[in-house]
Amino acid sequence: MLLSDLAEVPVQAAGSLSLLACDPAETRGRRHPEPAAPTRNAFQRDRDRIVHSTAFRRLVYKTQVFLNHEGDLFRTRLTHSLEVAQLGRSIARALGLNEDLVEAVALAHDLGHTPFGHAGQDALNECMAEHGGFEHNLQSLRVVDKLEERYPAFDGLNLSFETREGVLKHCSRANAEHLELAEPGGVGRRFIERTQPSLEAQLCNLADAIAYNAHDIDDGVRSGLISTEQLLQVELFAHYHHQTLAEHPTLAQKPRRLLYETIRRMLSDQVYDVIDTTGQAVARAGVCTLAEVRLAGPLVGFSTDMKSRSSELKKFLFAQLYRHPQVMHTTGQAQQAVRELFAAYVTKPAEMSADFAANQDLHRSVADYIAGMTDRFALREHERLTGRKLL
Repeated sequence: MLLSDLAEVPVQAAGSLSLLACDPAETRGRRHPEPAAPTRNAFQRDRDRIVHSTAFRRLVYKTQVFLNHEGDLFRTRLTHSLEVAQLGRSIARALGLNEDLVEAVALAHDLGHTPFGHAGQDALNECMAEHGGFEHNLQSLRVVDKLEERYPAFDGLNLSFETREGVLKHCSRANAEHLELAEPGGVGRRFIERTQPSLEAQLCNLADAIAYNAHDIDDGVRSGLISTEQLLQVELFAHYHHQTLAEHPTLAQKPRRLLYETIRRMLSDQVYDVIDTTGQAVARAGVCTLAEVRLAGPLVGFSTDMKSRSSELKKFLFAQLYRHPQVMHTTGQAQQAVRELFAAYVTKPAEMSADFAANQDLHRSVADYIAGMTDRFALREHERLTGRKLL
């Protein structure tokens, strides 16, 4: 389906919220009560607090796939988050969901990511194996609940329940029980009861996957690590590539424009597929309220065919890009940097900033400190503490 076919997709009237959407007037509130803002609803206020946070600004120098020194045009955690927000809002608007909530969740979902992407997370989790482990979704919640220091009356950003729920996409049973003890009936409860989050939270999770599949194709080809010829073995990509060439044969001589148009069409059809499939799933489930949404199974998703084709693309990128020897070499060095930083700070806490050094839970404090670093700051600290330059 192309942009010209959009009229075939049932969409909600502009500005009209579905009965299944989260209404900011009905928010479950904040952990620390605050008077309402005079010109913004609860979710708009959350979004603004996220955008002004230190953790959000750091995302500009945190890895998506390629480290900052590898090129100026590759995606970072910040640009990825913006792309997720754009896709999420587009889908939310068509479904009558709350765009402000979707944007807030999208912009906050990676705030807890370590430097060096998933490689950094894996290394930090290994270091924390005997001290509670490390998981970036849980860390994102920790950032907005505790680690940001911007307000006099409370730690964190004091976001609304609905935004915090969306930020915590995944959570182990043990971590959920720990959260439940600290906040009975809070964001950990659904992982214990095995219920669903809001449709806005479900949507952000899928928009995240759609965004990184698309932009990793672009970055992978730009880097030279994967080729269009390889991608033509993937049905989802090949379909739109052939379609584009059939309509614009001169683009065969303009490979960059051909790639962009292929990705654009692929993104558009995935968006329309989610809109259509989710509408059908909601109708089949017969849900009429947000409370019923939480008791139903997952409702936001792809059609069976699109899910299969998207999964094939994801597997291709994992094998051919994320596990490419050049990426793995960089990954290995990045993990070494994280492990050696962790050991150095545990041995000499005073090498961290004073607030982190004074924390009684030393290992968690070291994990918080490292997770908050940008790629380049982590590398500078590693060189300062070890005398060696890895990357």
